[in-house]
Amino acid sequence: MVEVNNIGEMAALGQRIGKQLRAGDLLLLSGPLGAGKTALTQGIGQVLGIANITSPTFVISRIHPGKIQLVHVDAYRLQGESKAIFDDLDLESYLPNSITVVEWGEGLADRLADDYLEVQIEFGKSDDQRFVTLIKHGERFTDLEI
Repeated sequence: MVEVNNIGEMAALGQRIGKQLRAGDLLLLSGPLGAGKTALTQGIGQVLGIANITSPTFVISRIHPGKIQLVHVDAYRLQGESKAIFDDLDLESYLPNSITVVEWGEGLADRLADDYLEVQIEFGKSDDQRFVTLIKHGERFTDLEI
């Protein structure tokens, strides 16, 4: 578990993770609204030479060209009855050549790959404090260091 105490530290954590990512990697981010999922993704994007990453809440997904293409999905509105819309995104076709980050992807995106990194973000005691837990699924992320 990693303690993060401000938005800059969340982006820096994203950078540390991003430096170890490669095409084909899938990350699932979970946590309450405002926990820092997009800030973490912005840090990953900085490593890939991508600026201006914003939450894709209303457009559902964004594709950002960079050193490696970053596919950023917000599946918040796709829970329950809208799972078919998630399937229509055709993330499987992007996955081999991209780093794919899915916010709120539990039960949806975890079936895209056997190897993926689950990032759980929880609020701490102060308004800015967060606790980030990394859960490594499969062999790919065994050597990931934070």
